[in-house]
Amino acid sequence: MKQFIVLGLGRFGSAVATTLAEMGYEVLGVDTDVERVNGLKNKITEVVQADISDEKVLTELGAKNFDAAIVGVGSNLESSILTTIILKEMGVKYIIAKAQNNFHAKVLEKIGVDKIVFPERDMGIRIARSLITPNIKDYIELEPDYSVVEIEAPSDFEDKTLSELDLRNKYGINVLAIKRDDNFNVSPHAKDVIKKRDFLIVIGETKKITKLANKSNK
Repeated sequence: MKQFIVLGLGRFGSAVATTLAEMGYEVLGVDTDVERVNGLKNKITEVVQADISDEKVLTELGAKNFDAAIVGVGSNLESSILTTIILKEMGVKYIIAKAQNNFHAKVLEKIGVDKIVFPERDMGIRIARSLITPNIKDYIELEPDYSVVEIEAPSDFEDKTLSELDLRNKYGINVLAIKRDDNFNVSPHAKDVIKKRDFLIVIGETKKITKLANKSNK
């Protein structure tokens, strides 16, 4: 079973920690704030009150033995950067860090963080896209031009198979799954039929997916 250490338990860090725990993974959360620590005692595997930027603390907690470390500190740039440097020097396998702004992100990139996230910016992008194309239910940006998106199937897709729709050739996108009510058909076959109120989880160029989503509005 994979194990994760989450350093900094603000809104972002606590959301990551509790979600991983709910999925059945072992999670160690660390924060200096006693209220945040107490608030997560019954929600994740283990939670500790400590200074995340203290190398001795991270060593004692065995940070290098975790499959991934998530640095959830954003507002305190010094703590975020120092913590990340220590994790890199310790040889942590995979590091995800929250960035407050572009400068912060550039520093984290120079240090060698594996993945940098902008929670507020990313949420803003999702909200904006949901306003422009209401049929987009969820959106994950993989790269600036590529995304994984959950969209409502257009009405003219109903009772047609994926083979008949030929979305790869017509739109340049691939269907990863079909969501019907609360059930997921992962890696659907060409003969699978789209029904009314189905949602498609697709991957491809963002502009091509948006074109398909806009078609859903018509």
